[in-house]
Amino acid sequence: MADVLSQAQIDALLNSVRGGEKDLEKTSNEPEKKYLKYDFSSPRKFTKDRIKMLNGIFDNYSRVIGSRLNARLRANCEITVESVEEQRYFEFSNALAEGDVLALADVNVKESEQEQQVLFYVETNTALSMMDRLMGGEGAVDDTVDSDYSYTELELRLYEDLLRDIISVLGTSWENYIPIRFSYDRTDVNPTLNQLLGVDETVVIVDMKLQFTNLSGRMSICLPGEILMSIFTEISRENPVRKAAAEDKSEEIFDGLRDSSLEIIAELGEAQLSLSDIYHLNVGDVIDLGYSKESPVYLEIGGCHWFTGRMGTHKKNMAVKIDEVCYQAEQRSE
Repeated sequence: MADVLSQAQIDALLNSVRGGEKDLEKTSNEPEKKYLKYDFSSPRKFTKDRIKMLNGIFDNYSRVIGSRLNARLRANCEITVESVEEQRYFEFSNALAEGDVLALADVNVKESEQEQQVLFYVETNTALSMMDRLMGGEGAVDDTVDSDYSYTELELRLYEDLLRDIISVLGTSWENYIPIRFSYDRTDVNPTLNQLLGVDETVVIVDMKLQFTNLSGRMSICLPGEILMSIFTEISRENPVRKAAAEDKSEEIFDGLRDSSLEIIAELGEAQLSLSDIYHLNVGDVIDLGYSKESPVYLEIGGCHWFTGRMGTHKKNMAVKIDEVCYQAEQRSE
């Protein structure tokens, strides 16, 4: 649009304001929409479906490590996945300070060792608070800790012990897709000087929020693109095999179910009696259930009404003839 409006444009704008078609005050107060920048020179490698899959995997992982940290630190820790984004490695490395520490984990996909490693980062304040709890403290937070804080030898050992435990259970979150084993390798105390990955290499960054009673921190996991591409390739290759295996076992599963026993309760009716009446009951006494003999009988399985039927006999035995099947959940809960 030109910097100077023509007279026709000014008249059109004034007419729209007078007619109520445009509200200048409302327009000026509306926040400007923000859009993610897309680099067409380096297109995305991973589709939205892949990112969504990773989101689900690490959402499950957050619950696993949350329960482990609750037990080890004797504190309530809530872990949530804040974002799963595809980025360039320099976007991850530029956010690190000189004193930050990274844990490197080896990745073994179907007994095949990957050349690159997964990077784990925990904020310094969060890591120090967790170490304090490991040593029996209450997780005191020191707000005076600088960004270039250097861990002591003891703190590095505790950091290694924490991350080794966190990394060891990451493979369980992938079990529904493919067998993967993650194992702790080493700690890098100065990642800004060491070039662990190529600057422009594609990575996926998983940001997780750690919420304690006295502290809110962050943990980030950097997954190299090459490792993810090999994992997704194996998953795509195994999907037909997994489906075929599931189909082959369906008959075996049903055979096992056919031989299993299931308790079915036929409810004739309900009655309320006082304790004294029950005490004086004798053989031959009649209890009024409030239903006629033609009333339907409910058959319960697992506490829910699954069938309705009528009382009768079969080969001189009491029996129930099924009249209706309650397919819908609303019918079963009545």
